[in-house]
Amino acid sequence: MEKQNDAVKGRPIVRYHKIAKVFGDQQVLTDIDLDIFPGEKVALIGPSGSGKTTLGRLLVTLERPTSGTIEVNGELLWHKSVNGQLLPADEKHLRRVRGQIGLVFQQFNLFPHMSILQNVMEAPVHVLGMSKGEAKEQATAMLNKVGLGHKLESYPRQLSGGQQQRVAIARALVMRPKVMVFDEVTSALDPEMVGEVLAVLKEIAAEGNMTMLLITHEMAFAREVADRVIFMDGKIVEQGSPNDIFVNPQNPRTNAFLSRFRQA
Repeated sequence: MEKQNDAVKGRPIVRYHKIAKVFGDQQVLTDIDLDIFPGEKVALIGPSGSGKTTLGRLLVTLERPTSGTIEVNGELLWHKSVNGQLLPADEKHLRRVRGQIGLVFQQFNLFPHMSILQNVMEAPVHVLGMSKGEAKEQATAMLNKVGLGHKLESYPRQLSGGQQQRVAIARALVMRPKVMVFDEVTSALDPEMVGEVLAVLKEIAAEGNMTMLLITHEMAFAREVADRVIFMDGKIVEQGSPNDIFVNPQNPRTNAFLSRFRQA
C-alpha cells in the first residue's frame, strides 16, 4: 500500500491539544499534541498501560480529559466556546460531535437475542432515523463487505469470535463515521481467528478514504497498514512512518520495546 503521510494536507480531522489524563494519583497521559488528517491511518503502539486505549476512549467520549482539548472536524468535542471562554460541553453537544466517530472494542458487545442483520440495523434505525428498509439494505451491504452476507439470519452464539468481531466492524461502519477507532480488536480472539479480522481491516484501509486510529499490538499489521506509527509511553515518545519506527527508531525506549518483537 502506498503510504500517504507526506501527502496529507489541510485541516486535521482530529486534533488533541495539550491533553492530560489522571486516574486518581496516576498520570496516564501527559501533554499529548496530536493531529490526525482525513484519510490517514495512524497506529498507536506501546507497552500495556502506556495510555493508548485511554487516548482512544477520550475521542469516543468514554473518558473525559483532565485537561486540554480535542477537536473533531474543526469542532471542539468536550468543550464549547461561549463568548471566547471554554466551557464544558453538554450531553447534546457531546452526542452530536461524537456521532462522527466509530469504535470497535476488544469485546464484540453484540445483542445475543438479535440476528446479526438486526444487530447491524439497530443503530441506523434508532440513532440515524433510517427506515427499516434502507437500514436492512445498508446492513446487508456492510455484512457482505466483511464476508458475512451468508450469515444474515444467524445469531451471535452461532458465530466464531472472529465472525462476531467482523459483525462488530460492520455495525460501526454502517453508521458512516468520519473517523474509526479500532481498540485492540484482535486481543480477545483465538490466534487462528486473528488473521480473518486483520484482513477485513486491511481491506477497509486500502480503500483509502476512512480515517483510522488503530490501537494495536500487532506490529506486522501496523507496519503494513499505517501511514504513521506512534510509540506511546504515557506521552508520545516517537512517531514517524512505519519504516522510520520499525527499521530505524531514534528513541531508545522505542527500540527496546520493538526489540522484543524482532526476537520473537
